[in-house]
Amino acid sequence: MLALLRRLSPFRPLAQQGLLGMNRRNICYISRYNNRRLYPLVDNKLETKRLAMAHGVRTPALLTVVDSQHGVNRLKERLKSYPAFCLKPANGSGGKGILIARRNDEGQLCRSNGQPLSTADIQRHTSNILAGLFSLGGAPDVAMVESLIEVDPIFQDFSFAGVPDLRVIVFRGFPVMAMMRLSCGSSKGKANLHQGAVGVGIDMATGQALRAVQRDKPITHHPDTRHALSELKIPHWQELLELACTSYEMTGLGYLGVDLVVDRNEGPMLLELNARPGLSIQVANGCGLLPRLQLIEKISHPGAMTLQERILFAQQHFGRPADVQSVSQPVEAVTA
Repeated sequence: MLALLRRLSPFRPLAQQGLLGMNRRNICYISRYNNRRLYPLVDNKLETKRLAMAHGVRTPALLTVVDSQHGVNRLKERLKSYPAFCLKPANGSGGKGILIARRNDEGQLCRSNGQPLSTADIQRHTSNILAGLFSLGGAPDVAMVESLIEVDPIFQDFSFAGVPDLRVIVFRGFPVMAMMRLSCGSSKGKANLHQGAVGVGIDMATGQALRAVQRDKPITHHPDTRHALSELKIPHWQELLELACTSYEMTGLGYLGVDLVVDRNEGPMLLELNARPGLSIQVANGCGLLPRLQLIEKISHPGAMTLQERILFAQQHFGRPADVQSVSQPVEAVTA
């Protein structure tokens, strides 16, 4: 958090910049609006997927689940008919433990970088997942195998060697802020800002890029493709916002981060949910979350509004601010 504070403008008090800090997030929003008994619904990716399936929410298809060493030994047989898949821990975080596999023209499984994957490699990785090597707190875990997301061609110039995803902060059923996370060479194909991925603030009204950062510094072009990030406009924008807001009713959590993807064949899909979403989205957007959250708190009966009404309210109030500069004109500090 101290690193985030240092990047703020020294010329205005933090409160005027609208920055939501970690302590205030934890006390005033996570603790107040998220019932702890509901955390397992989002902390465990398998539970999230089952919940989404029960509510008719699209997610990557669940191919198989491995919860024992006996299941590890049967993996080769279970996976032989799939041309590609994603192996991940149910209780992982930060993209840890995710293994992407795809068959080449000869039918050999390979990693996303083209390196061959043997059956022993996959079994070893799965055993590590079960042992809790990638899980929160190191607790024993379960391995999930999902269908591989096929990136929509519209993102081919904006992401490198990985799947870009959309993070939307949803508060009391309202989408309040969004950013696109774009993988690159330095992030090793992962859409993780802490590993060097590009974060692009997104206009809530249009789905158009506002500004972009990499390692918290403003940039104008993707570091690998060299494509202008100002040209990024997310397709299916309204559907993505509807999907994000549906997660509020689906989980009962009042403050959460919703991670979405756009699949080439399936369209918008729910990837993951997070009951403790990070704060770097404010850096990507160049503005603070606090004024938006406080405006939503003034609504006495948000449950009386339909999903479409909540989205429209957010788009009218949180659409592109006049003082946020374009991604083509990098700014030096987070602005309110």
